[in-house]
Amino acid sequence: MLYKVETMKNPSSTLDYMFTSSSMIPSYDPYDHLLGIQLVEQLTKNASLIQEMVLDEILNRNSETEYLHGFMKGERDKDLFRKQVPIVDYDKVKPYIERIANGENSNIISGKPIVELFRSSGTSGGQNKLMPSTEEDMDRHIFMNNILNSVINKSVKGLEEGKGMDLFFIMPEFTTPSGLPCRPVLTSMYKRRQFRERYSNFCNMYTSPYAAIICTDNRQGMYTHLLCGLIQRDEVLRVGAIFASAFLRAMKFLEEHWQELCLDIRTGDVSRWVTDTSCREAVLGKIMTGPDAELADVIESECKKHPWEGMIKRLWPKTKFIEVIVTGSMMQYVPLLEFYGGGLPLVSPRYASSECSFGINLRPLDKPCDVAYTLLPNMCYYEFIRVKDEEDGARGKDGNIIADAPVEEVVPLVDVDLGCYYELIVTTFTGLYRYRVGDILQVTGFYNAAPQFKFVRRRDVVLSIDMDKTTEEDLLKAISAAKPLLSQLSILLSDYTSFADISSHPGHYVLFWELIPATMTGTSKELAVLLDRKVLEECCAVVESCLNTVYRRYRSQGTWIGPLEIRVVGNGAFDALMDLCLSRGSSVNQYKTPRCIKSTDAIAVLDEKVVGRYFSQKVPHCNWELYKS
Repeated sequence: MLYKVETMKNPSSTLDYMFTSSSMIPSYDPYDHLLGIQLVEQLTKNASLIQEMVLDEILNRNSETEYLHGFMKGERDKDLFRKQVPIVDYDKVKPYIERIANGENSNIISGKPIVELFRSSGTSGGQNKLMPSTEEDMDRHIFMNNILNSVINKSVKGLEEGKGMDLFFIMPEFTTPSGLPCRPVLTSMYKRRQFRERYSNFCNMYTSPYAAIICTDNRQGMYTHLLCGLIQRDEVLRVGAIFASAFLRAMKFLEEHWQELCLDIRTGDVSRWVTDTSCREAVLGKIMTGPDAELADVIESECKKHPWEGMIKRLWPKTKFIEVIVTGSMMQYVPLLEFYGGGLPLVSPRYASSECSFGINLRPLDKPCDVAYTLLPNMCYYEFIRVKDEEDGARGKDGNIIADAPVEEVVPLVDVDLGCYYELIVTTFTGLYRYRVGDILQVTGFYNAAPQFKFVRRRDVVLSIDMDKTTEEDLLKAISAAKPLLSQLSILLSDYTSFADISSHPGHYVLFWELIPATMTGTSKELAVLLDRKVLEECCAVVESCLNTVYRRYRSQGTWIGPLEIRVVGNGAFDALMDLCLSRGSSVNQYKTPRCIKSTDAIAVLDEKVVGRYFSQKVPHCNWELYKS
């Protein structure tokens, strides 16, 4: 049933769009980009009213669930919900989800049937989580993608005149004891009828056949994606993947297989090891029209040139931008993306998770450091906990620390303060209530009445030996400060992770760094020649000097935290780490290099590739006057 949102009319704005009464998803033509932009305007102008409607709908639908009834006794009052229902972590909702997975009725948490469980990548918080999903849930993910297309088409003209080389992949799925599919949210999306029909109806918009996306062998799928993209190189206007890490993995794959790809183009065939029948038939029957020696010569000529700087523009000369998420832990990959992109804009389009789709980037051509996401108010019900800064207080509107700011101040979407830091809390249509997503966001501005947020870090990803707590953001800033030293050696930092080594006393931080020659070529043996102990030891010292006050205080005492260590690993070490994570259920699409690892197997994988170990030779400065009572 559809109804017009007459209740949202006010003197300043009128919402003239139709919403489905059950999902709050506007009914509109997703290919009408002008209408999509107008819809963004109405959603953001009426953010507060839409949020209240979303919570009304969720309570009306789910008030009789076992979970909500335990706190509200069947009442549907929004104020009672905010007063009685607790804010919870995954550990509190996990037993309910496991009961549904084992065969109990969905009405434990949801008024509508749970039809599948979305499996998180496990690379942000260190564990795979299962998130409930109803039949209509995919409509929200698809709606946000449709809106994004409208926003990007507004910012970059002429995209309909060519194709996109989108590197999408699926992961194998399994079923729970009750028969529910359990898979990553993107795997679910790509296998859904809506996506399949759209991809088939508008296949002229993409270089890859649908078969490449749903190929269960990611290596064969990757080869097919790149082969099709190279064959249609003159039609490609945009390239991308979901996360920067997946796109860069494709570039590494291209470096290793370009000669084989050129041979296939030259002979008009597909390599024998690509055995997936659907991929072979799609390429040979629809995309590869026969041998093309001239095209193979052009690609071969470019790929032979070193370094590979600007290779994206050289192989796909009409490309307008690279579309990958580069915020949060993905920020590390910006230098490599800029190296390959040769000046192409990096478009970081969306903010989403396995729990729900949240927000979009309304200024897609902004630099990565300036990216902010506008949360769409019809996706779920948002709340925010004002959080303390790591250095003794909360950040005020001017960015300064407020020592006496309340820690557990919970505010709705439209009441957040500019410049302040918040932890995201969501209540979804599918059975999560006042759930802590674990992300820390900073308010950077407003678009109409809707706030815009910069992703800062994960709440629960930290390094710690004792009382010290080093966040993902702390670590990124410290490593970024040390990276310029590497230019003395003509090497680049390709990837990194860390762990707290407490096997000896005192414990110490260990950083795994994968370094590569600045020319982007060379073996691990050649890399070892470039390494200089003094420079790497100075990198250790710079990282330590940039960590927070608590770390430096404990480190300077000498007996609580030992010198920071950098273990340089050879080429391919982080590919091996990714392969390990994929073997344990992570998705290529959703994979993010974990910035802190605890698994002994993961540490062992990287330790096998170590080519050099370096320790800080300096004690970081600590202002002890701050600690005098």
